[in-house]
Amino acid sequence: MNRRIGTDAGLRVRMFLTMFLLAVVYAAFVLVLLRMGVSVVLVIVIAAALLGLQYYFSDQLILLSVGARQVSEQEEPRLHDIVGRLAQMAGLPKPGVAVIDTDAPNALATGRNPRHSVVAVTSGLLRRLSPEEVEAVLAHELSHVVHRDVAVMMMATFFSTVASFLVQFGLWGGLGYGSRGRDRSGGGGSAAIVLIVSAAVWVISFVLIRTLSRYREYEADRGSALITGRPATLASALLKISDQTQRIPDQDLRQVEAASALLIFPTFTRGSLAELFSTHPSLQHRVARLQAMEKRLAE
Repeated sequence: MNRRIGTDAGLRVRMFLTMFLLAVVYAAFVLVLLRMGVSVVLVIVIAAALLGLQYYFSDQLILLSVGARQVSEQEEPRLHDIVGRLAQMAGLPKPGVAVIDTDAPNALATGRNPRHSVVAVTSGLLRRLSPEEVEAVLAHELSHVVHRDVAVMMMATFFSTVASFLVQFGLWGGLGYGSRGRDRSGGGGSAAIVLIVSAAVWVISFVLIRTLSRYREYEADRGSALITGRPATLASALLKISDQTQRIPDQDLRQVEAASALLIFPTFTRGSLAELFSTHPSLQHRVARLQAMEKRLAE
């Protein structure tokens, strides 16, 4: 049966408002750069190069960073069967399938569009979850593919990455200033203004991007519930992943920590500062939403 995924109207409005605010912040950022006399040609060239690299190679870099290995149907027939069946139900072309050899139970999806996507699960997730829970997790990841979340978040973070680049390296003082910026306040003054604005853009976008990421996790949870028809199974899987993750050695957690924002459940080593900046909703809120969906389906 084909179960194409709709959207939650409330979540959709909140995501739209968040992306609108990001667009406003980024538009102001570009205007300031131009006002300071930064070369328009240089901005376009750097932006196009960075965006092209992200668009075409970020998925492979993500898989490489966590040690994911794509597997054939002969190697993992059960996993391929589940992914293929869920993809058909969601109206998707079957994505690639990869396994990450770590005991940390988790999963992620990457790829710039549904035809160039890969779903990866850890060996720990396959060992620790029931077949139904694995299916619910994979349906969550396929929901990310349906909504092109990797591409959406890549676009959302693009100018934030540029701003971070400017803050870290301060290159604009010697690259791309026009005479207008120098004449009005001097090269050093223009460079200082650009760096201050860049820092402000990075901080504001940091908060907004994480807000957007949390909304998209809620939407993927909802997508999993709609594809499988079993919201409670995903809630059970999330609770089990959370509980089991607490018992995993840091060495295993560290292997997938670099891709924590893409995982179904955020993974941090003990004492990591990244715990202060959540890209995912709280476990309690996610489970509560799924339980509410279960009740509505039972009515």
